[in-house]
Amino acid sequence: MMNRIMTWGIISGLFFLVALGPISLSSAQGAGTAGVKSPATGELPTVVIVTTGGTIAEKTDKKTGGAVPAVSGKDLIAAVPSLARIARIKVINLSDIDSSQMTPQLWAKLSKKVSEVLKDPEVSGAVVTHGTDTMAEGAYFLDLTVDSNKPVVFVGAMRDASDMSPDGPFNIYNAVIQVCSKEARGWGTTVTLNQYVNSARYVKKTETTNVQTFDSGEKGYLGYIQSGNVYRFNDRPKRIKLALPEKLPPVALLATYAGADGKFVRYAVDTGAKGIVVQAVGAGNVNAEVYKALQYAISKDVVVVITSRVSHGSVYPVYGDQGGGMTLKKHGAILAWDLDGPKARLLLMLALANGKDRSALEKLFEYNQ
Repeated sequence: MMNRIMTWGIISGLFFLVALGPISLSSAQGAGTAGVKSPATGELPTVVIVTTGGTIAEKTDKKTGGAVPAVSGKDLIAAVPSLARIARIKVINLSDIDSSQMTPQLWAKLSKKVSEVLKDPEVSGAVVTHGTDTMAEGAYFLDLTVDSNKPVVFVGAMRDASDMSPDGPFNIYNAVIQVCSKEARGWGTTVTLNQYVNSARYVKKTETTNVQTFDSGEKGYLGYIQSGNVYRFNDRPKRIKLALPEKLPPVALLATYAGADGKFVRYAVDTGAKGIVVQAVGAGNVNAEVYKALQYAISKDVVVVITSRVSHGSVYPVYGDQGGGMTLKKHGAILAWDLDGPKARLLLMLALANGKDRSALEKLFEYNQ
């Protein structure tokens, strides 16, 4: 039985590599640019791939049975030979870590590097390979801070390189197709896996192990990639652009729950948090004890931002009791509307580092962004 499975895995891998060949030859059809030589230079477009690690760059350790970092950027590209037919690829190895180990400081380093490479007029855009656990946050951080209008495509894998059917190579292939396509212009930074293109603002990881894990909920996908063509569904949300600061202030992300007493809010204030993002219940509500703690935070000039732990929808100033969204807004809290907690934290960190006052902060978090 095991021999049959291994044989099928090898056959599947060979079929995948063979299948990529004819797709790349016809990739200009529909998309309009992928694989098409530049009239000015007579050369294929240049795409920079920046690697940071994640499942896409991991293999199963024979001793432990767990996935560990094992694949270089060069190896990632070697697994997709048809890339040579659609673009000139340059690889930058920035890090090789699981995305559970990512930090805003590492994303700042990544953003700086991507902005730097995109200044080259010969570069059409960048692909960032990244672990999926924090990919949605990383993509949003770069969407806020990368100093370029060229496309940046975050890509990864749900199956490591040892799997009998790894999804990484095809995801990389589609990411390069997207960078080179005129149909994908103006989307900013996206998360593109399993053929779907998601806005960095709205994308969420929704399934722990399935390859179809990222979606944008009620806001919808930006587009879909099929047979080398990019099919555009929607335009990106309005872009927020913030300068990349030298230092990011401490901002806490706290979830509320039935029976919460607010002690973690007070602890965050007393240990130096400059901002607190609360994942409230429902449309942006907390209980009376947490409400009192948030009043304490606001009295200490700590910025309080309210999000919801609900997967989709927005927070609204509806309820007027102690801890209701309307009451919170009246007493100085800022509503994050449809932005989730992890991304609201990043936006608040960057905004505070850029010296934004309360009025400017409210505009940054407005619903229509």
